[in-house]
Amino acid sequence: MARRKKEPKSVHRENIAAAASSLFMEKGITATSMNEIAKVAGYSKATLYVYFENKEEIIGFLVLDSMKKLYSYITSALEQQEDTKSRYDMICRGLVLYQEEFPFYFKMVLDKINIDFESQNYLPEEKETYQIGEEINEKIKDFLKSGIKKGDLRDDIKIIPTIFQFWGMLSGLIQLAENKEEYIEKTMHLSKIQFLKNGFDMLYHSIEKRRG
Repeated sequence: MARRKKEPKSVHRENIAAAASSLFMEKGITATSMNEIAKVAGYSKATLYVYFENKEEIIGFLVLDSMKKLYSYITSALEQQEDTKSRYDMICRGLVLYQEEFPFYFKMVLDKINIDFESQNYLPEEKETYQIGEEINEKIKDFLKSGIKKGDLRDDIKIIPTIFQFWGMLSGLIQLAENKEEYIEKTMHLSKIQFLKNGFDMLYHSIEKRRG
């Protein structure tokens, strides 16, 4: 215990959250108890409560961490290319890589996020998660506005609805390809990557400005 006391609080929180994440992926959130999290993390239950008051606080920590990872993927994707279609392709590729590397996180960032911060009944992580989500939306907004200015995207699209519609369609497509990979290969004779590329291109064409 002496060694643990010398470590920053953040180290213990990360250790506990990592243990919880592995249990959530294996058993699901509801079926996982604080006792099990403490055991896997190597802490006593009493010590666990020093760093997290309850399971909901651990979930809030993980959702925030996942949102930070998603922000990193999106930012990296947008910085790698200047051409509108290439930037879009990189966003899609970044989302696919994110889902493959962090499947549990991918599902978590699609869950309901608290937006009511006028009362005091919320976790600090929830507000930061919301703020990072807004920063991601701002980056996508800038991407769409840039594409419109360049004449690559339709100038009649409504920016905010388009952002949320594309989040829903892209994430749904990626999750479908993951869940139905064998079916897609058997019935459509398409690899997961080919199926996703077709779907991504179809979505892009829906906002692409017609030439000629």
